[in-house]
Amino acid sequence: MKTIIFTMFISVLLSCTSQQKLDSKTETISTRPELINTKLSIEFTIGKAHNYPTFAVWIEDLEGNYIETLYVTQYIASGTFLHGESQQGKWKAQPGNVRRPAALPYWSHKRNVKAPDGLYTPSPETAIPDALTGATPKAGFSLKTGSKVNSGEMFRVLAEVNQPWDSNDYWTNDKYPEDFNYNTSLQPALVYAVTVSPGDSGKQLFLNPIGHSHYSGKTGELFTDISTITTARDIFSKISVRVE
Repeated sequence: MKTIIFTMFISVLLSCTSQQKLDSKTETISTRPELINTKLSIEFTIGKAHNYPTFAVWIEDLEGNYIETLYVTQYIASGTFLHGESQQGKWKAQPGNVRRPAALPYWSHKRNVKAPDGLYTPSPETAIPDALTGATPKAGFSLKTGSKVNSGEMFRVLAEVNQPWDSNDYWTNDKYPEDFNYNTSLQPALVYAVTVSPGDSGKQLFLNPIGHSHYSGKTGELFTDISTITTARDIFSKISVRVE
């Protein structure tokens, strides 16, 4: 009996170890902006709360002016989800247009392209080019990309991360019960940033949280108090960039 229990324990342990190894695998995604003067490698290491988040990566100057998008997860980038909505909150089996303004509002307002329905979230008419998008990775990944900014200039790399229906003790399901867009997100999107200087070539620079977005995506404001954000900080344990 003891031998059977010990064998079962070893099997479970090996299974968990194998799963950890699977989860730790890193895939490489490449995007191709129109012009590349500076090559970038951006590493995303998943955290314990990672569960198919959506995110965007982009470049700004030091004054906060948007320069270009480097990557956006596919469904947000196109405005078309695998299961569309026939009406708000009612799903159909085939792909369709889905509007999620609470997903990445800081990035989408920075991009400043308004869709026909008045939202800044990409729609099929205002979609991000395929060269800058990809499916949400299942685990950690490396983004190989580049920017039109010159390596001799200072610039900022930013990322905005959001996980649907991600509640905590503060951002609860009943906090804004009449706000449908809030209820698709709950904890607002978290924004990360780092400044890259001319002498940073080859260095690993870490993006740090600088604030969260509007809880339902009504504005492009950045809220610097992130004391109410908990598990959303653990979607990714590390985000870093290296100028190659």
